[in-house]
Amino acid sequence: MPPPKSPRDPRQVSASPTVPKAAPAGPRAFDVRDLYEGPAGAEEAPAAGALALDEKLRRAYFWMVNHAIIAPYYDLEFEEKSPPSFRFGGAGTEVRLPTAPSYSSFVLLPLLGFAIRKRCLFIGGPGRGKTASAILMGILGGYTLPELRRAIQHGQPQMTIADLLGNPLPKDLLNAGSTDEIRIAWRKWLSMRVKIVDEYNRIPTRTQSALLTLMADGYAEILDQTMESPESAWFLTANDDMGGGTYQVIEALKDRIDIVVKAFNFNPRFLGDLLDRVESRFKPEEIAPAEVIFTAAELDAIHRQVLAVPVPRPVRRRLEFFAAQFDFCDLASPELEYKTKDTIRIAGRTISSVCAADCGRDKVKSLCSQTENGLSVRSLMTILGFVKALAWFRGNAQVGVEDVRSIVPWVLHDKLVINPD
Repeated sequence: MPPPKSPRDPRQVSASPTVPKAAPAGPRAFDVRDLYEGPAGAEEAPAAGALALDEKLRRAYFWMVNHAIIAPYYDLEFEEKSPPSFRFGGAGTEVRLPTAPSYSSFVLLPLLGFAIRKRCLFIGGPGRGKTASAILMGILGGYTLPELRRAIQHGQPQMTIADLLGNPLPKDLLNAGSTDEIRIAWRKWLSMRVKIVDEYNRIPTRTQSALLTLMADGYAEILDQTMESPESAWFLTANDDMGGGTYQVIEALKDRIDIVVKAFNFNPRFLGDLLDRVESRFKPEEIAPAEVIFTAAELDAIHRQVLAVPVPRPVRRRLEFFAAQFDFCDLASPELEYKTKDTIRIAGRTISSVCAADCGRDKVKSLCSQTENGLSVRSLMTILGFVKALAWFRGNAQVGVEDVRSIVPWVLHDKLVINPD
């Protein structure tokens, strides 16, 4: 029997408040490249009356914000003109009112990671909705709640590699003449498009290494037997990402995480929504509307559409200039090609000792003196992927500077090491 409906039906999917895109002006001119591309492009065009994929993802976002995850803080702000601001007393808090559609990072960033198959880490205190958000991503990916409950990997101190990946068949262990003859009963979660690891900082170090191989290289290995894992969206959770888990997370595993999302505290202003849930006895993951659930083909099409969003040269140049500031060090070498912080590390020196010398720059204002490292190739590729996804989600034809400004802080969390001196 379905639960009674609350005064505000949680199954309702509202039309997202976005600016409609202009229709193409007239028929497209013939291009000889069409002869080689074939009908592949037509497959992604929505059928008559069908919902465009970016609009469907926007509706999934607004359903999650309005009904599933109570996240009233819209911290990804976008402006069309100078925003009005108000200053309150006490500590002197300033509140700005965005002038363009803005979004909650706790919901939007995981949703973008879901769309482009990235690895997302939720951090925050207990009971903030981290695991619930990860489960909702699996629901949007077309999996049932029982499937996800069996597939979630719960970190705990006794977790072994066999618990994570699978076990060799006992009969083969007794009868096999070599390891090649041993079959492995692989865990079913390895083949899923959405993978969830709860409290990953409670996993033992040796098991973390197996998880690293799976996340980084896309395959699992036991007794010389391997299983390829499809490209997936990963969602990991941790109550504390600063060493508060049972085990210290190995640096290589941390580095494979693409984006870190911080959970919000609950605003008591929305206590009425919790009361509706108590009285109606419903859980969002159990009543997700079919209109916001994606098929595997739709997810593949979304990935292709996002990757096709162009990054204009002026925007790319801004990002290039910003990233170059962190890795540059004028005192690292007399040779132009080696004026980087990697040169200092290879020479066995520290950034602090080199920065103590006078290079003619203001140590407070120059970005090069603020950190001990620069941006890795992996971080830059992650930024490019997420800015494309954000521009596509917002319905824009190309990436803008505001997309880069909104994404960079989340990707660079824990990626830059502060220079303490």
